[in-house]
Amino acid sequence: MSDAQAQILARLDRLESRDEIRQLISKYSLALDMRDMNAMASLFASDVKVGGGKSGRAALRDWLDETMRKQFDGTSHHVGSTIIEFVDADNAVGVVYSKNEHECGAEWVIMQMMYYDRYERIDGRWFFRRRQPLYWYASDLNKPPVGSRKMRWPGREPYEGSFHELFPSWKEFWARSGPDEALPEPAPLESFIETMRKGNEIRGNRVR
Repeated sequence: MSDAQAQILARLDRLESRDEIRQLISKYSLALDMRDMNAMASLFASDVKVGGGKSGRAALRDWLDETMRKQFDGTSHHVGSTIIEFVDADNAVGVVYSKNEHECGAEWVIMQMMYYDRYERIDGRWFFRRRQPLYWYASDLNKPPVGSRKMRWPGREPYEGSFHELFPSWKEFWARSGPDEALPEPAPLESFIETMRKGNEIRGNRVR
């Protein structure tokens, strides 16, 4: 096989991988909203970490089963802006915007959030390695979430949702009076997300 042929095959593989990952993202929304927790769990790597020292698809299924059963009568997750970038042929990261609606008894809660994802191809198939939710707001449809602590679920104390915390640019923007003097070079093609993240991590983000 020539170098040109190898490059074409690699580019085709990347295109197909991007499409498969986009399908993975949409399948998550459908499975979660239709409460097919087995289908939802099958989208993750078999040894996915769940928290509390637990791991595996069954543990993830059970945790989300409890969450959906206790907190929501119904949900609808609408996938928005999506960026997928490859670390190597079998690993990728992504940022996925999601606008969600939740039926919570007598209240209808809308939410704006994003996921910071890690994807891994295992035995020829792409899975979620991790989905880290970052929330901007959650509020009753008739109560605009103006002000701080925008996560406002019925019967719970409001709290912050870490929507901006993964990317240092948010705090840096408000800490200065105008634009930076030096304009950096554009981020490498497959490193836009990680360049923006600057190695920042979010730990202990409240999920429910």
